[in-house]
Amino acid sequence: MKVTILQTDIEWGNPQENIVRVERLVAQEPDSDLYVLPEMWSTGFATDPHGIAEEEISSIALQWMKTKANELHCAICGSLAIHVDGNYRNRHYFVDGRNGMVQYYDKHHLFSYGHEDQYYTPGDSHTVVVYEGFRFLLVTCYDLRFPVWSRYNAQYPYDAIICVANWPESRQNAWQILTRSRAIENQAYLIGCNRVGNDCYNHYRGCSAIISPIGKTLAKCKVNEQDCASFLLDFESLNQKRTKFKVLEERDVFKISKH
Repeated sequence: MKVTILQTDIEWGNPQENIVRVERLVAQEPDSDLYVLPEMWSTGFATDPHGIAEEEISSIALQWMKTKANELHCAICGSLAIHVDGNYRNRHYFVDGRNGMVQYYDKHHLFSYGHEDQYYTPGDSHTVVVYEGFRFLLVTCYDLRFPVWSRYNAQYPYDAIICVANWPESRQNAWQILTRSRAIENQAYLIGCNRVGNDCYNHYRGCSAIISPIGKTLAKCKVNEQDCASFLLDFESLNQKRTKFKVLEERDVFKISKH
């Protein structure tokens, strides 16, 4: 399966312009099976969503994801600031253009340091999407810091983690370490898509990458540039690694207490 990460420079609160920027990157890799966009890719990381978040039912960005995925016969995922059922959600969508199905994950660990928790409602469940035989665990940005939340287990086994993010330069070292840690400890691919550019709070370098189950960088985007990078995920190779080196079979068993 060909996966492409789309590292964009996000224009604040401007879905139409951000769609144009994404379209340009998609055109560089027109034959991918799955495209991955950053967190809140259509607006920027709007911790205060008033006047920024779209209504889910009329979202321009979500409609584009559906239309483009259908047109290219592929899947597209990325998170949006959404107002739905009276709540604001940082909702990570996975849109499958091959069967028309739309699945989503609501960010569980809201970024309290940036006051995201004051406006958004956290999700309380995991989402594993099965697409073309691969099982993808969806997580969003700050979730990456909490290994228990994304730990491989019998309830939601998976083959790859998709982490979409707005991870700033000031904490870039953590991004580099944590993406590799989550891949290694779960013997899974890690697909990490971060943004570049600036908003009124931070500078973003990107460093989007696809990481192997042993922590090697398989593909990466250029630093500080809008860019895309692709890699062919290999299900057989993944299973061979898990069968030969049985780390997952020796993992600790525990229950998550949600707060």
